[in-house]
Amino acid sequence: MNQFVPKLFDCMKNYSKKQFAADFVSGIIVAIIALPLSIALALASGVGPEEGIYTAIFAGFVISFLGGSNVQIAGPTAAFATIVAGIVAKNGMDGLVVATIMAGIILVVMGFLKFGNLIRFIPYTITTGFTFGIAVTILVGQIKDFLGLTFKTSPIETMDKIKACIESIDTFNYQALIVGVVALAILIIWPRFKALEKIPASLIAVIVTVVMVKLGMKVKTIGDLYTISNKLPGLTVPHVSLEMIKNLTPDAFTIAILAGIESLLSCVVSDGMIGSRHKPNQELVAQGAGNIVSALFGGIPATGAIARTAANVKNGGRTPVAGMVHSITLLLILVVLMPYAAWIPMPCIAAILFQVAYNMSGWREMLNLLKHSPKSDILVLLVTCTFTIVFDLVVAIGVGIVLAAILFLNRMANVTEIKSWKYIGEGIDEHNDPEAIRLKEVPKNTVVYEIIGPMFFAAADKFVDIELGAEVKVLVIRMRGVPAMDVTALRSLKNIYTLCKKRGITLVLSHVQDQPKSVMEHADFINLVGKENFCKNIDASLERAREIVEMA
Repeated sequence: MNQFVPKLFDCMKNYSKKQFAADFVSGIIVAIIALPLSIALALASGVGPEEGIYTAIFAGFVISFLGGSNVQIAGPTAAFATIVAGIVAKNGMDGLVVATIMAGIILVVMGFLKFGNLIRFIPYTITTGFTFGIAVTILVGQIKDFLGLTFKTSPIETMDKIKACIESIDTFNYQALIVGVVALAILIIWPRFKALEKIPASLIAVIVTVVMVKLGMKVKTIGDLYTISNKLPGLTVPHVSLEMIKNLTPDAFTIAILAGIESLLSCVVSDGMIGSRHKPNQELVAQGAGNIVSALFGGIPATGAIARTAANVKNGGRTPVAGMVHSITLLLILVVLMPYAAWIPMPCIAAILFQVAYNMSGWREMLNLLKHSPKSDILVLLVTCTFTIVFDLVVAIGVGIVLAAILFLNRMANVTEIKSWKYIGEGIDEHNDPEAIRLKEVPKNTVVYEIIGPMFFAAADKFVDIELGAEVKVLVIRMRGVPAMDVTALRSLKNIYTLCKKRGITLVLSHVQDQPKSVMEHADFINLVGKENFCKNIDASLERAREIVEMA
């Protein structure tokens, strides 16, 4: 299986009319589901409703066409809402276009460098923390429209939005609340009727609340705030400067990492649903290409959407054709029906986003982690979540990864130990010890130390635990329990060798594994110590020590 051949080409080898019919129907149904979500997520991102549709059309089509998954459906997702809103507020649409294109390029490079399997190295506590944090920020951002409040300013940060809600509570519109509650009730109750589950609840909520407004409810609609157009977008050529690229680089990396995590997570989930296997590196390439095209044609960042992908599988979609049909259907909706989106009440949009925030929050998993995780993991979880809410996603991910890395290094350093062997007469009774059969006869004037665990910079100082008495002629260091070593640990080992040389002590190394041995070879440490003093096991090392002592 060629990892850089799109799944579409693999599926076409045995494609049938029956499967096309299933993909076609599923694509249309998913498009209907995606329509209100794309509009709602675009508005939450601080852009117009059309940008959400453009994203689902252009990014969705390219990602399905080039992707590494059979059933992935791509488009705007809630994970990007806060970061996109921040970019637009600070750098305008040109800044967003540049950041999205940069993120796309990063994703393509990540794919060709085969980073698809490395995404899993981002700790689960970090992804859970910032996902819950994003859900909170989305929820807070929609309180204004759900309650019909009127802000005096346009706050960007979550804490500022909370403050603005409190200060503007006197502008509360009860009719907006009624419309929002009705929409939310439909979103919650409608899916419980199995006979009606194929009709998207969000579509019903939109229709019902539009009727309520037309019958006289005084609430703001999309048309009151935005100019709706059904025209196809032209090619967007942003104004780019070196300063802009420099400022947007952290945001671009955040978009790329988020897109990679969410798309590959969606692929893993869908693989389990259909018994397939995705191509992670090709999926990253497709995500990158899709984001570049999305930005060039007026869209916002996109990634695989787990909910829409699951809906595709549930409705019979089994090849990328369904995703392409989904995009083409949205294109037709854009041209024919987009002006009518102006009728959609803002409280309905808020209700849809409330549900999105609830579904993505993973609050049950959050509680489970808080109850059963080690304190260090809980710290990473809470810090990432708090920083996402109080500051922004870029800071949260950066701080979370650094904190997780530091705690991990500390944990690894704690499990690494250098211990001296116990000898007969030093607390071990050869006759009463049940493990006496394992005892080795150590030559006189020889001490044996054993290292257990990886040797790296955080544990390098543990070499100071090695004590050498005046009578010692040979130091044996057993390294069978050392899977890896870095240059800092090697430097500490060199210091031990230098000390031994000054005192006329021979250093013998036992059972050095491949990775540490490679590090030593590159540093010419093996020749320094002498190849004859590198022994394959402890028995050979003790025999070598005996030879040295006898020759002394």
